Amino acid sequence: MKPERWKQIDQLLEAALDRPPGERAAFLNQACAGDEALRRGVESLLSSDGQASSFIEAPAFEVAAEFLAEDQTQTLVGQQIGRYRVLSLLGTGGMGEVYLAQDSRLGRKVALKLLPASFTNDQERVRRFEQEARAASSLNHPNICVIHEVGETDDGRHYITMEYIDGVTLRQRMTNLQMRLAEALDIAIQVASGLSAAHQAGIVHRDVKPENIMLRTDSYIKVLDFGLAKLTERRQISADTESPAIATVKTDAGVVMGTASYMAPEQARGLEVDARTDIWSLGAALYEMVAGRAPFEGATTSDVIVSILEREPLPLEHHRSGVPTELQKIVSKALSKNREDRYQTVEELVIDLKSLKRELEYGSRNETADGLAKRTSRQVSRLLSSAEYLISGIKQHQKAVGLAAATLIIAIAAGAYSYFNKSSKAIDSLAALPFVNVGADPNTEYLSDGITESLINSLSQLPDIKVISFSSVSRYRGQQIDPKAVGHALGVRALLVGKVMQRGDDLIVSAELVDTRDNRHIWGEQYNRKLSGLIALQKEISREISDKLRLRLSGEQKELLTKRHTESAEANQLYLMGRHHLNRWTPEGWRKGIEHFQQAIEKDPGYALAYVGVATAYNALGFFDVMLPREARPKAEEAAVKALEIDDTLGEAHAALGAVKYLYDWDWAAAERELKRAIELNPNDALAHNVYAHYLHSMGRADEGLAEMKRANELDPLSIRIIYGLGDMLAFAHAHRQYDQAIEQFRKAIDLAPTPWILSAAYWHLGAVYEKKGLYAEAVAEYQKGMNLDGESDLAAALEQGYKTSGFIEAKRAVSRKRLQKMIEASKRERVPPLPFAFIYADLGEKEQAFEWLEKAYEERSGALVHLGDGTACTCDALRSDPRFADLLRRIGLPPP
Repeated sequence: MKPERWKQIDQLLEAALDRPPGERAAFLNQACAGDEALRRGVESLLSSDGQASSFIEAPAFEVAAEFLAEDQTQTLVGQQIGRYRVLSLLGTGGMGEVYLAQDSRLGRKVALKLLPASFTNDQERVRRFEQEARAASSLNHPNICVIHEVGETDDGRHYITMEYIDGVTLRQRMTNLQMRLAEALDIAIQVASGLSAAHQAGIVHRDVKPENIMLRTDSYIKVLDFGLAKLTERRQISADTESPAIATVKTDAGVVMGTASYMAPEQARGLEVDARTDIWSLGAALYEMVAGRAPFEGATTSDVIVSILEREPLPLEHHRSGVPTELQKIVSKALSKNREDRYQTVEELVIDLKSLKRELEYGSRNETADGLAKRTSRQVSRLLSSAEYLISGIKQHQKAVGLAAATLIIAIAAGAYSYFNKSSKAIDSLAALPFVNVGADPNTEYLSDGITESLINSLSQLPDIKVISFSSVSRYRGQQIDPKAVGHALGVRALLVGKVMQRGDDLIVSAELVDTRDNRHIWGEQYNRKLSGLIALQKEISREISDKLRLRLSGEQKELLTKRHTESAEANQLYLMGRHHLNRWTPEGWRKGIEHFQQAIEKDPGYALAYVGVATAYNALGFFDVMLPREARPKAEEAAVKALEIDDTLGEAHAALGAVKYLYDWDWAAAERELKRAIELNPNDALAHNVYAHYLHSMGRADEGLAEMKRANELDPLSIRIIYGLGDMLAFAHAHRQYDQAIEQFRKAIDLAPTPWILSAAYWHLGAVYEKKGLYAEAVAEYQKGMNLDGESDLAAALEQGYKTSGFIEAKRAVSRKRLQKMIEASKRERVPPLPFAFIYADLGEKEQAFEWLEKAYEERSGALVHLGDGTACTCDALRSDPRFADLLRRIGLPPP
């Protein structure tokens, strides 16, 4: 710097210091007109004067170096660097200067960050600069500054081009008016969202501070400067010599990098840092946004570091009144000196920040709503008073007109009052539709279903909210839907809809909550995560929906809502695949489900939900006689018991064990205990209600059973299993015999049946109902449909011909004998379950053979025997008067006929 320039700055500084602070800006406007570099130099020294007793604490050569760099950078304006023309200087920092430049090829403005020429020989600084480029360019998130290109000038200077952000830094924003709490929370949430994406990529920022946070003019937040970022070390799970090497960059112990006021204790001491270090820095920035000053201050950098290591910041209430207690808890947890006591992931911090933000919004809305309610009430009172006055004051011959006018006024007032009440009514029911698999990749179909079902399971923990089960919503997979129509079909007030897209390890999920009354958007959010962050994402969405629905949750309920059943991303992915196959409700699906669940258990032996999946699949295989019941039973019980050993609060595990006790053990007391416990833990578990309904019917408590089945149907209105079960109860249970209602259920099952074998069963049962009603032509038509689906077109034709020639009874008997002969031939090649034999013989009136096969079913512990007494498995009218039937029921433990 030339002596003349230094003398000019020194004279202006002295002149400015002689003036009151309020007059200095006007003075510099006039004195530095047209010379922005001169003005910035003086203002920088004035700023330093306000922070220290002397005008600057740094040695004189450092001050001179800054101005020397200033002079050098000014010469770059107007120059061409690569394809970028430099327009103006935006700012300077420890890692270089940033310019506004024009991209001549794409015609867009960019921010160009240039490493100073004096640093090009510093290989460590160059390495860190290139590291910034590699780290930041690997990130793609709305709250992270986009990196366009990395290059090198002809003279060897390194540069990086980034998106140009039109806005101000958080530091500049904080120098103006005091921030509203909602604004501070919104900024913190957006910064945390960006950091979450970085952390999932293995990148720690290490220099989160207000200067590195940009506020765009549209209120969008961008995190800048990953110049100090490092790739975090990944823990080696095993000594696998064939696994790919992971390159890490490690800072030597004792090297302090970052900005003092926002350093975490471990960073200030030069120790290894991790994602929790960024959480501390963000906590410090949030504290400053709310309090108007940093949490740790001091006259020198050393003083600040001592404060960070040894002192606790003053409570936010000390600086600002009315700070919510929850905000103080969030900040205190983020600023815990022991990082084990901090938020362990930034996603956890985001959940609490969003929850608090919504509580504040809800409180604000309540205040507005209260005011509206009071105004509405006053208006109603005034209108009613006017009506009363009008009625009393009119003359007799005008009474009819007056009464009409008064009635109109009252109606308007009542309508306004009614509208207000309706609009403020809380949402009490919702359904989460299958998330759209963007790209329709069949290999990722499990992911969209898995996210949906996991959300349903979490949301089912919400109190006083009816949540529709997955089996009902699965029929909407891949469909264009009308929220009103779907809401009416499912009987819900709100729909959760979303999309999921997987690109390699990247996952983009969008979710939206819609009011089914008017298609109004209630809430929506988009998430950019790594596949490994799916577990946390599902819990985050559940928590946000809970907050949006304005639910006041106890600590236990909050814990259940955000409960993590595994920390293994691989185990979770395998579990979701297992559920995808299990929900197909086919023998092949049950077997594939077991394979994936067992693989998930290998990854995480403590994964209780995976054990529940195994138990559920084996229960299905045994009940439908795909597998010998006595072989399926111990496998189902072992898995259910193991799940409960891991987590006794898991309702699904109690339901699975209850099914074992009910279907195979015939331990009625234990079955009821487990099923009631399952419903107590999760009142929205339609499957538990379904099994308990059948249990009650088996125990002769038919009215209770029917009520319980209708409750299951409310929770899962489109579930084939429940529709089917309700139809069986209404049609064949001796206590009901409500044929018309049963026909309605089976017709619905036919419309919804996802597989041929389920559709075939629905036709058979519908035919049986028509037979009970004496509508034989209709019965023949339905039986034929079932036979054709079963590959028995010859029997279908024989039934039709026999009905025309000899009547229904004889035709059906003839067809039953032909089917019986086919089953006998098939049993020579493979196992055929015993109960179909018993039921056909019973229908033919051949008691000896019927009881012979019933005994075989008893020996196999066939699950369907639990329905023998109430008639839903087989009416067995020809057997009910036989003492052997009563004896069989007694041995099973069922009420007498």
